[in-house]
Amino acid sequence: MKYQNLVNGEWVHSAKEITVYSPINNEEIGTIPSMSKEEVDIAMETGKKALESWRNLSAVERARYLYKAADILERDKEIIGEILTKEVAKGYKSAVGEVVRTADLIRYSAEEGLRTVGEIVEGGSFEAASNRKVAMVRREPVGLVLAIAPFNYPVNLSASKIAPALIGGNVVLFKPPTQGAISGLMLAKAFKEAGIPAGVLNTVTGKGSEIGDYLIEHKEVDFINFTGSTKTGKRIGELAGMKPILLELGGKDGAIVAEDANLEKAAKDIVSGAFSYSGQRCTAIKRVLVVEEVADELARLIKENVSKLTVGNPFDNADITPLIDLKAADFIEGLMEDALAKGAIPLNPVKMEENLLWPVVFDNVTLDMQIAWEEPFGPVLPIIRVKDLDEAVKICNESEYGLQSSVFTKDYQKAFDIASRLEVGTVHINNKTQRGPDNFPFLGIKGSGVGVQGIKYSIESMTKIKSIVFDY
Repeated sequence: MKYQNLVNGEWVHSAKEITVYSPINNEEIGTIPSMSKEEVDIAMETGKKALESWRNLSAVERARYLYKAADILERDKEIIGEILTKEVAKGYKSAVGEVVRTADLIRYSAEEGLRTVGEIVEGGSFEAASNRKVAMVRREPVGLVLAIAPFNYPVNLSASKIAPALIGGNVVLFKPPTQGAISGLMLAKAFKEAGIPAGVLNTVTGKGSEIGDYLIEHKEVDFINFTGSTKTGKRIGELAGMKPILLELGGKDGAIVAEDANLEKAAKDIVSGAFSYSGQRCTAIKRVLVVEEVADELARLIKENVSKLTVGNPFDNADITPLIDLKAADFIEGLMEDALAKGAIPLNPVKMEENLLWPVVFDNVTLDMQIAWEEPFGPVLPIIRVKDLDEAVKICNESEYGLQSSVFTKDYQKAFDIASRLEVGTVHINNKTQRGPDNFPFLGIKGSGVGVQGIKYSIESMTKIKSIVFDY
């Protein structure tokens, strides 16, 4: 099928195309437009033209479009789920679940938008101010939001940018990932069918090497909302200049396991957190830091849980499915070879067939191994043995990333102490690292991101405050 971009309320072709293949079996799924800079300009211009009338609608009026789009998504969940599975090799059940979750996210965004209102500030509440001064604080849209989404959640993480931006009165230029673009365009299709006015949501697809920098530096862009690699995020930060940005980047999420932890629960949660969607998640558990006295038992339990994981076709809902491409598999293979050469012990067979890797846990990983620090984005998990919890915290904090961590212990005072010392955006106590409900704040520090997401926080990030002061 030849898929098209949504520009000014119409589906449009481009002279050049990109063919999208399935990572499952290299089947050709369809083609997407490879837009030129001139075509990008047109999409930008139509967005800016639509901005005034869209921002002047009440939040209630904007919310109606979001509710309709959510209903359409839920209606088409199996159709979109099938495409999503083909495009990114995600288990079919999980893919359908992503679409349903996205519909819920859009509805909640509409509701939260109705609650995100201004405030009145009285001058007399501040000693140095006159009590005859009052400020009306309003939230206004930032303008045109460039939303750039990743391959691993091409529907959910696209909507998490689009819906809060729209309900805040912004217009959106949406660039889906090349691998995952068809799923992203089907999300846009739901908004079009919902009747969203022409130009309020435009899509752009194309090669990053040709239009990537151009999009970021474009004079019509007022805000950039990006999810992807830390390397690309740093590049965006350099190019954005004074434009506000919201970046969701990589992670090296550590699971710290204390000597008093419920080891069976910890092992189960760690395996779920590390290997869900084959580990292709920024919030996946990417290393285990366990105190020496319980390390043998925890390693045994993790190995036992990993051995139960199924490997194969996502349409069979296998736990471990093909990685997004051969490049990703080759990178992980290099990490494993380095670990093996330096003495790491694989607890499961090391096996791969092209871009399908069997899940493997490496024990006795040391800090001179790349796998102790690099984000693999695949089904491989290192276990690092530590003498105490202080050493575990120190190793976690030495990472260039600061997304999330887990702490497993029965002592909640100890858990909160560790949580307060970890240099990350979120700490999960006695559970796996995960994005969590979409209304929770989601953030990373250091190389893991800039700004705070989560529906309410995203709306606030993509609106600006205006203070109007009255003297009476």
